[in-house]
Amino acid sequence: MDHVLPWLALKSVPGIGNHLFKRLIDRFGSPDKVFCASDKELIGIEGISARLVSAIRRHKMPENVKRELDRAERKGYRIVTMSDSNYPSLLRQIPDPPPFLYVYGNLGTSIKNIAIVGSRNATGYGIITTKRLCTQLGQMGLTIISGMARGIDTAAHIGAMAGKGRTIAVLGSGLDRIYPAENTKLFHKIAENGAVVSEFPIQTEPKGHHFPIRNRIISGMSLGTVVVEAAKKSGSLITARMAAEQNREVFAVPGNIHSFRSSGTHKLIKDGAKLVEDVQDIVEELSGMLKTQIVCDRSNLSEILDRVGPLTTEEDIVFKALEPYPVHIDELTRKIGMDAGKLSGILLQLELKGAVHQSPGKLFSIEINNLI
Repeated sequence: MDHVLPWLALKSVPGIGNHLFKRLIDRFGSPDKVFCASDKELIGIEGISARLVSAIRRHKMPENVKRELDRAERKGYRIVTMSDSNYPSLLRQIPDPPPFLYVYGNLGTSIKNIAIVGSRNATGYGIITTKRLCTQLGQMGLTIISGMARGIDTAAHIGAMAGKGRTIAVLGSGLDRIYPAENTKLFHKIAENGAVVSEFPIQTEPKGHHFPIRNRIISGMSLGTVVVEAAKKSGSLITARMAAEQNREVFAVPGNIHSFRSSGTHKLIKDGAKLVEDVQDIVEELSGMLKTQIVCDRSNLSEILDRVGPLTTEEDIVFKALEPYPVHIDELTRKIGMDAGKLSGILLQLELKGAVHQSPGKLFSIEINNLI
């Protein structure tokens, strides 16, 4: 895993967070090229100051970075970077994806992922409903994403596996600090046919502020997020808000109108979340994305281009920067480094050719019908 060292090194530079890391990779392609870039090239990136350029120049690989890599190898964990083909493609599209994930198990490459989250202090109704939904979703070939917390999260993972489906747990701690400890067996069971992932170093303790941070990964890996039970100030509502900000679907299961544990989910429904009574409510809403498993890797673009017809050099650059899931034009502008006005014109031409689909809010994606 020596190829991962530059990724850990760049992440350890003071002042480089996830937003900035993504901009650097979008522009230069790899951490190695970031370290080799000229001062002029670096200063041209939004958020890079002269002081930060100096920090990049002076930065030396911390000793703990190599120890972290050795520890991962000993434990059988993998470190998957944004440039790896099996890094979650939906997660790569959010504004602040983790540059790399620590992975125990097998992530897979499907984008047919649904997040299920809810209260740690769930009711019997919430547990039963969650298991039923996740069992049925698992039987349909969907992967269930959750946080392996007590209550609804645990029920989601168990339900998915009961349906012989895959499930992925996203931790708010390092992989060596299983939380809650009572889910140790579940931790290993999930990894048998799915994965447990974390963006935190392996021995990171579970801390309160880690969980809202990890919630963006749960929603970011998923086409939509389903909230089963949540109070008005629940962390699950943070996940739902992040899903909406990431242009993903938000669903909510109604509960007892007299229970505070359902007050948050009812608020979501009032605010426009899709009400879920059964699994079909989820599948119908996502039917456009679920009608085929789309894996937009570099290998199948040539086949798509054959169907679309010849593209100009600039159209080809823009087309290859797109994914099946919608991405905002501002994100494309940063990724490609092209003037926004010029990019708009090229996107229009691609749309007229049937290569690109535009969604409300200046969101663009590869035309799905060309991927089937």
